[in-house]
Amino acid sequence: MPERPLYRAADLRALLSPQSIAVVGASARAGSFGERTVRNLDGFRGRLHLVNARYDRLGERPCHAALAALPEVPELVVAATPMEAAEGVLEDCAAVGAQALVLYAAGFSETGRPERIALQERLAARARAAGIRLVGPNCIGLVDYASGAKISFITVPQPLAIPTRPAIGIVSQSGNLGFALAQAVEAGANIGRVLTCGNSADVDVADYVAALAEDPACSGIALLFEGMAAPRRLLEAAEIAWAHDKPLVVHKLATGESGAAAALSHTGSLAGSDAAYRAAFERSGAVLAEPFEGLLELASFLAKAPPPRGAGVAVVSTSGGSAIMAADRAEVRGVDLPQPGAAARAVLEARIPEFGSARNPCDVTAQVLNDPDSLRACAGALLEDPAYGALILPNGYAYDVATPRFAMVGELAETHGKIACVVWTTQFLEGPGAREAEAEPRVALFRSMDRCMAAIAAWQARGARRAAGTPAVARLSPPEAKARAAALLDQARGPVLTEREAKAVLAAYGVPVVAETLAADAGAAVAAAEAAGYPVVLKVESPDLPHKTEAGVIRLNLADAAAVRAGFAEVMANAARAAPRARINGVLVQPMVPAGIEMVVGARHDPLFGPTVVVGLGGILVELLRDTALALAPVGHGEARAMLERLKGAKLLHGFRNLPAVDLDVLAGIVQRVSELAADQAGRIAEIDVNPVICAGGRQVAVDALIALAPPHG
Repeated sequence: MPERPLYRAADLRALLSPQSIAVVGASARAGSFGERTVRNLDGFRGRLHLVNARYDRLGERPCHAALAALPEVPELVVAATPMEAAEGVLEDCAAVGAQALVLYAAGFSETGRPERIALQERLAARARAAGIRLVGPNCIGLVDYASGAKISFITVPQPLAIPTRPAIGIVSQSGNLGFALAQAVEAGANIGRVLTCGNSADVDVADYVAALAEDPACSGIALLFEGMAAPRRLLEAAEIAWAHDKPLVVHKLATGESGAAAALSHTGSLAGSDAAYRAAFERSGAVLAEPFEGLLELASFLAKAPPPRGAGVAVVSTSGGSAIMAADRAEVRGVDLPQPGAAARAVLEARIPEFGSARNPCDVTAQVLNDPDSLRACAGALLEDPAYGALILPNGYAYDVATPRFAMVGELAETHGKIACVVWTTQFLEGPGAREAEAEPRVALFRSMDRCMAAIAAWQARGARRAAGTPAVARLSPPEAKARAAALLDQARGPVLTEREAKAVLAAYGVPVVAETLAADAGAAVAAAEAAGYPVVLKVESPDLPHKTEAGVIRLNLADAAAVRAGFAEVMANAARAAPRARINGVLVQPMVPAGIEMVVGARHDPLFGPTVVVGLGGILVELLRDTALALAPVGHGEARAMLERLKGAKLLHGFRNLPAVDLDVLAGIVQRVSELAADQAGRIAEIDVNPVICAGGRQVAVDALIALAPPHG
C-alpha cells in the first residue's frame, strides 16, 4: 500500500484550532469519560455542544439526542463512547459533515485480534473517504492551552499562565508519557499544545510534527516516539520542521536491537533498527534527546536560543565546586570554555576577590551577597565578549535571594542576542526561583549540568549545520558502475557471493581491493604465490563457507613455497571437516597486506529505511568494541567524513604509535562508494560487509568482503 501523504497545518485545523466541539457520550455520571471531558472543556473559548439521547440538559448546557440535532455542524467531535459505538459515531460524523473525530475507546488493533485490527482499518478507510481526520482509537486526547481546548478524559495539567508567546508543542505516541511531559506547565514551562494519537489509525505523529512546523504559535517540537510502519513520513515532517527553522527534538523509545539478531554479517549485527532511526533523524535535522528526562529541557532550550554568536561558552558561578563541575562536563561533551578577552578579563579582575577565579569558569564567590552588582558586571562582560555564544549560571541553593539573578541574566542575554542557562544543582527541584527562571524567554533551565552541556553541544552543531546550508552531493563512483555491478550480481550462483565475486562488485565502484588468484591445487597456489611475491595469504573459496575464520580455512603470512603447500593442505582439510558437502572452487592466493588500522565498511537494507551504510573499527575489534557510525545511503563525501569523526576511536585514525595517520579523505571515499553501491542495488543486496579495510596513510585496501543478496520477491 503506498504511503499516505502528510497532513499539514491546514489539513488539521479542525483538530488544532477548532471553533466548535461536540462531545458524544456527554454524561452526568461522575468520573465517566464523558463527564470528565466536558469538565475539562469548561474553559473552551469556542462553542461546546453535548450529545447524549438520555439527557435534555447537563448542568447549564442543553444536551442533544444526536449530532444531526445540533444547531450547527461541529468541526470536531469527541467520542466518549465504548468501542462498539465507534462505527456508528463515525457514520454520524460523515452524515453531518464534521471535519475531525477523536476516539478514546480502546480494544482495537492493540489487542492483536484479527477482527479488531480489521475494525480499526475499516474506521480509518471510512474516515479518509469522508474527509474526516481521525485521532485514535485508544487515545488520551489533545490539548491547546491558548484556546482552552483540553480534549481529554484525564486530569489535564494546568499552566501557571496561558502562553502569550510561541510555545513548545509536545507530540507523543504514548498518551500517558505525553501528558506526563505536559505537567511541566505546572512548574512554569512554556507549553502550548499536547498532541497524542493512540493507535494512529489515521492521524499520526508525522502529521502532528508537520502541522506544528507550520504553526506560528509553536516555538519548538518535543517528540516522544516509539516507531511506525512508514517512518519516512516522519522524516518528511522533520524536513518541513527544518525548513521552517522549528527545532524538532526526539526521544525514541523501543531502542532494542532484536531486529538485527538474525543478520548474517557483522554489518547486520551493527546496523539495527535503533541505529537506522538515529541516522534518519540525523539526516533530517532532528535532534536526539537522551535521556527521557532531558527531552523537554532540550526542546525548550533550542526554542529559546538564537543562532550561536560565538563558539565558546562562559560559566559564571558563586560556587567553586559548580565551576569545576561545569568544566568537567564541558570536556566530556566537547564544549569549549575559552578564556575571556582583555576587556572582559579586566572587569572580572576588578570585581572578583583574590580568593575567587577571574577566568572561565568564573567563580565570583559568595561575596556577591555583599556586592550584588558584581555578578551583573561579570555576567555582562562575559556575554559581551564575542568569544561566547552562551552563559551558564549554576544555581546551588534555591532561595529568594538568588531569584532576581535569573531575570538579570535573561535581560543581559537579550541585550547581547545570546542565551543564558541556569543549571539547578540544588535538589530542591521546584524551589524558589525555578518558575521564574523557566519563564524567562532568554533563560533555559536545566536540572543537570551534563544535560546542559549536551544541549549546548547539540545547539552548536545545529547552528553550524544551518549556517553551512545544504551541501552539494557529487557522486563518486564511475557512471557505468551500476550496470557493471548488476551484471556481476546476475552471475552469482547463490544467496551469498564468494569473496572474489564480492570484491569484483566492489571494484566496479572503485573500492580498492587486494589482488588475488584462484588456485585449484597446491602447485598452482605456489605459482600464484611466486607471481604475487611473498609473504602471501591462502583462503578457501566456497559459497558455502561465508565465515572463513571460524571454519579455519585461512592461512596468513606464508613466507615460501613449502609453507604454501602445507597451508594449502591444511585449509582444504579444514574445509572438508567444517562443511563436508561444501562446494569448493579452490584456494585464493593473495599478497599479505602490511599492517595498518583495520576498519569495517558495510551496508544493510533496513526494512523501514532502505539502504544504510556503516563504518567502524574492524578486524577482531568489530564485535568487541562495536564502535560504529551509521547513515542512510547514499552519503556524500562530507557526511562520510563526519561519520569517521563520530567514531569513539577516531583518534586512532589521526596517527597512533608507529602507524601513520589515515588519509580520511581516501577512507571517506571508500565509505561513499560502498553507500552508492548499496543505494544503486537496493532491491538486490541485503548486506555488504567489507572487513577489514587495512589502512595505513593513503594506502587503503579491502582484503575481505561478503555480499548477501536479498531474497527474490513474489
